[in-house]
Amino acid sequence: LTTKGIDDMALKYFVEAGAIACRRVPKDDLKRIAKATGASVILALADMDGNETFDASALGTAEEVCEERVADDNMVMIKGSKFSKATTLLLRGANDYMLDEMDRALHDALCVIKRVLESGSVVPGGGAVEAALSVFLENFATSLGSREQLAIGEFANAALVLPKTLAVNAAKDATELIAALRAFHYKAQTSADAKSMAQMGLDLVEGKVRNNVEAGVLEPAMSKVKMIQFATEAAITILRIDDLIRLMPEEEEQ
Repeated sequence: LTTKGIDDMALKYFVEAGAIACRRVPKDDLKRIAKATGASVILALADMDGNETFDASALGTAEEVCEERVADDNMVMIKGSKFSKATTLLLRGANDYMLDEMDRALHDALCVIKRVLESGSVVPGGGAVEAALSVFLENFATSLGSREQLAIGEFANAALVLPKTLAVNAAKDATELIAALRAFHYKAQTSADAKSMAQMGLDLVEGKVRNNVEAGVLEPAMSKVKMIQFATEAAITILRIDDLIRLMPEEEEQ
């Protein structure tokens, strides 16, 4: 594999040896193939003595290298590579728009898996974290006797925006669902026998509240922490703005 061209004379030797030679391979693909097969990218064959040598340890291994026809194009397939960490996913669709949508969906799914592996923990999805946070902050706000109680109460109301938006986008009764969700999380935080209710979240298909841990609706804990942190920092930044200068457009003369 090379990123540049191959001379016809050199191709003749490859054909006689029964080897596959690929030219003008993108550098990114070359690095991925080297990582998958355990090979090393060689910049030049010249050694310190001015001769051309090649170290066999730079070669990679794979069970099969073949050329297959996919749709209207011929592709070189490298199967059974030494390291299985690198894998190519081949998407097929009716048109470019469908392929782009599939690519975005697959990218989002892989990013979620990456986040789960990085954080090492998951939390219930479907607005469970936001509802639990809102109930906890409301109870905490009542224990304060200063003006901070108002700020914490508004933060608790803001936390409910996400589950409300989920319910509205699913064409469900947001008021009824959020009220039921908050009731479950209030019991989970105030009753020792109802700790399992902390896993309750929204079921936007049936339009009800369910145990999302048992249903398999989970989210990376790191994503939730970062989301709340960035939203809070953005709100603080906006509140720090004291003056706003607005330039009015000039009125056109009639």
